[in-house]
Amino acid sequence: MTIGVCYFPEHWPRDRWETDADQMVEAGIEYVRMAEFSWAVLEPRRGEFDFEWLDEAVEILGQRGLKVVLCTPTATPPKWLVDERPEILQAEPDGTPRGFGSRRHYCFNSPAYRAETERVVSRMVDRYADDPRVVGWQIDNEFGCHGTVRCYCDDCAAAFREWLRDRYDDVDELNRRWGTTFWSQRYGGFEAVEPPRPTPSDHHPSHLLEYYRFASESVVEYSRLQARLVREANAEWFVAHNFMGDFGTLDAHAVSDDLDLVAWDSYPTGFPQYRRPEEATPDELRAGDPDQVGVNHDLYRGTNGEPFWVMEQQPGDINWPPHAPQPAEGAMRLWAHHATAHGADAVLYFRWRRCLEGQEQYHAGLRKADGSPDRGYDDARRAAKEIQELPDLASVDAPVALLHGYENHWALSIQPHSPDFEYWSHARTYYRALRERGVQVDVVHPRADLDGYAAVVAPTLHLVDDALASHLRDYVEAGGELLLTIRSGVKDPWNKLRAEPAPGPLADLVGATVERHESLPDSIAPEVSYSDGSGGSGRSGRSDQTDRPGRPNRTAEPYPARTWAEWLAPGDATVVGTHESGVAAGRPAIVRNDVGSGSATHVGTWPEADLAAAVAGNLLDRAGVGCADRFPTGVRAAERDGFVWITNFTSDPVRISAPADAAWVVGDAAVGAFDVSVVEADLGSVSVDRSCRSTGTAGRRGENR
Repeated sequence: MTIGVCYFPEHWPRDRWETDADQMVEAGIEYVRMAEFSWAVLEPRRGEFDFEWLDEAVEILGQRGLKVVLCTPTATPPKWLVDERPEILQAEPDGTPRGFGSRRHYCFNSPAYRAETERVVSRMVDRYADDPRVVGWQIDNEFGCHGTVRCYCDDCAAAFREWLRDRYDDVDELNRRWGTTFWSQRYGGFEAVEPPRPTPSDHHPSHLLEYYRFASESVVEYSRLQARLVREANAEWFVAHNFMGDFGTLDAHAVSDDLDLVAWDSYPTGFPQYRRPEEATPDELRAGDPDQVGVNHDLYRGTNGEPFWVMEQQPGDINWPPHAPQPAEGAMRLWAHHATAHGADAVLYFRWRRCLEGQEQYHAGLRKADGSPDRGYDDARRAAKEIQELPDLASVDAPVALLHGYENHWALSIQPHSPDFEYWSHARTYYRALRERGVQVDVVHPRADLDGYAAVVAPTLHLVDDALASHLRDYVEAGGELLLTIRSGVKDPWNKLRAEPAPGPLADLVGATVERHESLPDSIAPEVSYSDGSGGSGRSGRSDQTDRPGRPNRTAEPYPARTWAEWLAPGDATVVGTHESGVAAGRPAIVRNDVGSGSATHVGTWPEADLAAAVAGNLLDRAGVGCADRFPTGVRAAERDGFVWITNFTSDPVRISAPADAAWVVGDAAVGAFDVSVVEADLGSVSVDRSCRSTGTAGRRGENR
C-alpha cells in the first residue's frame, strides 16, 4: 500500500517542478499521475507534437525515485480538432451537439474520433515505451462523467442499428422480444429504429434498455482500443481506468475485463450530497458515509478480484457538490486508511496544488494556490508513513458476495414504480447490514463464480433468465446461503414482465411466489415481524421457535420497513416474517427455503436498519461467517491479512475493546473523532465499548442509506 498524487506540471512554471518533486518525496509519495487533460499542450496543432515538457517532468520525478503513471489525453479533444472534425461531438437526445468548452465532448462511436484516438495514443505510448520511469497508463479519464455514456448523434444511430442487426436474427425477432405491438410501435426494418429521442410520453422500456446496453458496450469497445495500443507498445505496463462512485450508466464489470488495474475516484464529502437521495448528516458533510464509500471500494475490487487503486482521493474542500464544507481534521488520513482496509494498494490524492485557472479553481490540493502546504498535505504525509510501516498485505479475502448488475439498475431506473425506489440505496441497505458487523464483502457480477463465498446477497435481481437461476441454484445446493430481495425475477432480459409470478425462474429456489406487491409513500410506514430460528445474530437473539413450511412464526418481533411490500404465497418455504400492517397484514413477507445443503431466503420488503441487520445476521450465522457485534453508525471495522482497521467517520470518540495482548500498530483503543486505529487481532475479538458510546443503530429511515 502506498500514497500518490495527481500532478499537472503544464499548469506551473518549470522552475517550480523540482521543488514540487522534492516536496512529494518529503510527503512519502511514490506514484505521480500526469497528462490526462494535456492534448492541446502535447499537440497544439495537428501533427506538431511537443513532448519536451512532459519528458522533462518525467525526468525530474524519476530522478527522485518517483514512479510515473501517464494518461491518454482523449477526455479533452482540443479546439482545433473540433473545428476540423465537428462530427466527433456528442449530441443531446434532440440532436443538439454538445459543444466545446468543457470536457468529455466526444462520441464513443465516432469513426473520426476513434481514428484520432489511435493516432494520438500511439504517438504517446511509443514515445515512452522504453522509459522505465513510466510504470503504467490510465486510459482516458472518468468514462461517462457529466452524463456522456449515452450519445444520440447520427453516428450512434447508425452504430445502434448495426448492433441490433448483430443481436437479432431479423426485425421480427426484435418486435417479438421487445413487445412492440403496444402503442403500435412495430418496426418494419432495423433502419427504422432510432435512438430514444424526445417523445410526448415515456419511451418503450425494452427500447431504452437495449440502448443503454448498446451505449455501455460502445464505451467497452473504445476502452479496448486504447488498452490494445498501450500493450502493443510495452507489455510490462499496467493498463488502468478511473471509474466513479455510485455511477450507474456504464457497466464497470465489462470495461474492467480489458484492464489490469481497476481504479476509482473517491470524494466522500461530495457523494452524500450528490449521489444519494437522503440528506447528508453533519458528520457526513465532514467525512462522508463509510458505507457509500466502502461499497465502491468493494465494487472496484470485485470487478476482477484484484487489489484496486483510488486514482483520485479528495484532498480537502471540493468544487462540484452543492456545498463545500472543509473536511474534518484528519479526514484525508482517515480515507487513505479506509481504502487500505478495503483492499486498496495505492491512494492518489487529487490534486497536488490548487489550480489558478479554469473550472476547478475551488478544488483543493495538497498544496495551496501559493504552493504552501494545505491541510491535506500533512494528512497524506502521516498516512503514507503509517501505511508504509505496515508489512506487505495480502488481498482482502471476503467471505460474502453482494451481486450487483448494471442491467438491473437500468431496468429499474426506466420503470421505478416509486419515486423512492433507488437501486444503489436498496443495495446499500444490505451492504450496510454486513459492514456494520465488520464483514468484508466482494461486490461482483451476478454471473460471477460464487464457489468461494459462504454467503451471497442478491439485491433486486430484476432481470433473470434460466441460466442465472441455475447458476444460483447450483450455489445453494452445494451449501451456499443465498439472500434474495424485492422485485427479483420480475422481468425477462428484454425488460418485459413475465407471465408467471415473480420471482419467475427463481420461484423453485425460493419455494414461494409473489401474490401481490405495492409501492409505499413515506406516509405509510409498514411493519414486518421477523424471527428466523436458524440463527441468532439479529436484534432478537436466537429463537427457540420451531418453524414449519408455510407457517409463520408467532413469536416474531416487529420491525419497520419502507417503500415496497410483497406478500408471498409459500410452497415448500418456511415463513419467517409476516406483514403486520396495511392491506398485507397477516401475509407472509419473508421466507426461507432449504435446497440441497444450503438455503435461499427471500425478503419481500425494503427493510429499515434493524430488520436488515437481523436478516443479515441470521444469514451469517447459517453460513458460519465470523463477524463482530454491530458497530455504531459511522464506525466501521475491516479485517485485512490479520489486521483490523477501526475507522471512525463521526465526531464522537469511541473506545475499542480488544484482547489484552493485541498489538496496536496504528493508534490505540481510544479512537478519536474522524480517527483510525489498526490492531493485529481477530475481527470477532474486537468491539466498541458500549459504556462509552451509544449504539446508534436505531431503525430510523435516515440510518438506512
